[in-house]
Amino acid sequence: MTFDHMTSAGYLVHHMARLFFEGLRKRIEPLGIVPGQFPALLALWQQDGQTQSELVEKLDVEQATMANTLNRMERDGLIIRCKHPEDGRAKIIYLTPKAKAIRDDAYTAATEVNDHALADFSNEERSQFIEFMQRTIMTLRK
Repeated sequence: MTFDHMTSAGYLVHHMARLFFEGLRKRIEPLGIVPGQFPALLALWQQDGQTQSELVEKLDVEQATMANTLNRMERDGLIIRCKHPEDGRAKIIYLTPKAKAIRDDAYTAATEVNDHALADFSNEERSQFIEFMQRTIMTLRK
């Protein structure tokens, strides 16, 4: 049996993800954030004041991974954790003014990476590509 990694969806997605990651890293590093923090920031920019459990569910990551990410974000002055009004074990995570201030620049950076990566695609191809990725993600979640 032979295996051609250049026709393997899994290999190509992984390779592409590393390239997206590196492109994003270069653009957001001057903002004081790293790509690993970006999904949590996106979720909190969309809806500030979420629990760690809510972020884990929305971002489809392990609890330990999220805990480490949030610890670093707190250390970096991007979030604060406040007591949950109803659950003594939970904390609600809020963005700091620092994190709120970099939102538009971070969105611009992500848009630039996406635009660069898809520059050779027509608008229709971009839409199809996004749809195919979304469908693949939904299938893999089953």
